[in-house]
Amino acid sequence: MTTAALPPIADAMLDLITTRLGPDRAPRLRAIHLPPVPWNGSKDGEFAAVELEGGALGLSYVLLDDTLAALAGVDGSRLVRGDALALARRWRDGQGAERTLGFAAVNALSRWLMDRDGECPPSATDSIGGLQPAPGEHIGMVGFFPPLVRSIAEAGARLTVLELRADLAGVHPGYSVTLDPAVLRDCSQVLMTSTVLLNGSLDAVLAQCVNARRVAMIGPGAGCLPQPLFDRGVTALGGTWIDDGPSFVAALRRGEPWSRFARKVLWQRPDTAP
Repeated sequence: MTTAALPPIADAMLDLITTRLGPDRAPRLRAIHLPPVPWNGSKDGEFAAVELEGGALGLSYVLLDDTLAALAGVDGSRLVRGDALALARRWRDGQGAERTLGFAAVNALSRWLMDRDGECPPSATDSIGGLQPAPGEHIGMVGFFPPLVRSIAEAGARLTVLELRADLAGVHPGYSVTLDPAVLRDCSQVLMTSTVLLNGSLDAVLAQCVNARRVAMIGPGAGCLPQPLFDRGVTALGGTWIDDGPSFVAALRRGEPWSRFARKVLWQRPDTAP
């Protein structure tokens, strides 16, 4: 798979949002919701949410570098005067914490459009993006996520994790960790999280997935419109579908578990769906 002939992912995603909005005015920004600062050490404190008028919510991971601390000093609504589409463009044009808020706005606008157009993806049946690891099959994982490691290792597959942290590198029971992206070329299925959309590594990772029949992106931040990712070779997008917005926001702001107010969903590219 190659992305050389395609526009940058942020351009493609923003263009699609604008096209789907058509003559409709984009909803205004209602609020930005942050987890407790500093991070409370739980997975429930790892995401911020952008809320639009009407209640659509979009999430973004906040533990890259000093993003969470920086967000505590950002008034996102004043940043763009309540314009959600302008905030979404900060994912492409901004830096640091602004990019994080911009990506959350992209996810919020994606949810608003899907609600408007009556689209709702099916619930996910597993936590690994619909991958079906077979005994002995070589599976790649971008980033070390212990619960997902166990799911793949228990299937008997050979798992290699691509990491940036040198202290994690080496062979471990049930999996190995490497710093070399080229290892993904030997993998028949690859799992990554939506963090690759924040740290700018998506195209570099996909360029190594040339022999993968399935490439799944998962995580609470994987709430954007799926087609631009499908166009680049991603075959499944597994995100979080928030069913009870007010309860979700209240739990997020307290750093408490919010999974009971949402469910995992999975978009699958039509030519790869079972």
